[in-house]
Amino acid sequence: MNSPALSLEPQARPRATLKTWFMAARPKTLTAALVPVGVGTGLAFGNGVGRWLPAVAALVGALLIQIGTNLTNDYYDFKKGADTSERLGPVRVTQSGLIAPGSVLAGALACFALAILSGIYLVSVGGWPIVAIGLTSVLCGYAYTGGPFPLAYNGLGDAFVFVFFGLVAVTGTYYVQSLTVSPGAWWAAVPVGALGTALLVVNNLRDVHTDAKAGKRTLIVRLGTRAGKAEYILMLLAAYATPFAMFGLGLAGPWVFLALLSAPLALGPLRLVLGAQGAALNAALGGTARLQLVFGLLFAVGLSLR
Repeated sequence: MNSPALSLEPQARPRATLKTWFMAARPKTLTAALVPVGVGTGLAFGNGVGRWLPAVAALVGALLIQIGTNLTNDYYDFKKGADTSERLGPVRVTQSGLIAPGSVLAGALACFALAILSGIYLVSVGGWPIVAIGLTSVLCGYAYTGGPFPLAYNGLGDAFVFVFFGLVAVTGTYYVQSLTVSPGAWWAAVPVGALGTALLVVNNLRDVHTDAKAGKRTLIVRLGTRAGKAEYILMLLAAYATPFAMFGLGLAGPWVFLALLSAPLALGPLRLVLGAQGAALNAALGGTARLQLVFGLLFAVGLSLR
């Protein structure tokens, strides 16, 4: 007969599997790494300076930084009480107990370390600017929710996404192929950063109440949901205005308007952002990710053609 004491022992934590680590990486968010590299590469080939090997290395580094940031976010949001049983979004592996907190943090640090290693080749191509870009990106990826001044908890998450997953990622990808940054690269980075920020806005609109309880002072917690909805509209407008600006300035040919074919995909998420709240915004999150991917691919193709 089993001892009654045995029934009082805590159940063992489920063993982490490849499936749970895949879930922890948040594959649906990886468009934020794929799109800027694609756009920077498309523009580079359109300008006759494209190089595949640096482009692939940039993609590997971007994906590792994105996954490292996701894992850091998973760990620290749990530790700081932002991820609880009240969570409205997809399952988080730390909060749900699928992977031990220490393992999640170790996984994040391993991704950042691998990103630095993958950047060695890019440093040999692009020199010290790549060192500065790479180290700053890794440090800010960790500081998004970690460290003494977590960006996401102090209303700087939106700026972080726009700068690092827009401006830095696109211009950095262009730079490692051309060893210069053209005006077109800065312009091409605008819709990439804008749609990445729009994705974060949906996430923060959905979690506004639980974030406020946990002391996570996102921009939407600080300014209110009305401001968040206005920010989402502004990001969409910035994305769709950019092809017109680039064409008007002579920085891209008429093929850049291919990106406009993605516009119908913006309608569904926009309706939800304006009229839904809470868990209902999960559909808007998925819709915005699809919009980001389709817009980005069409934009990259349009920039590669002259």
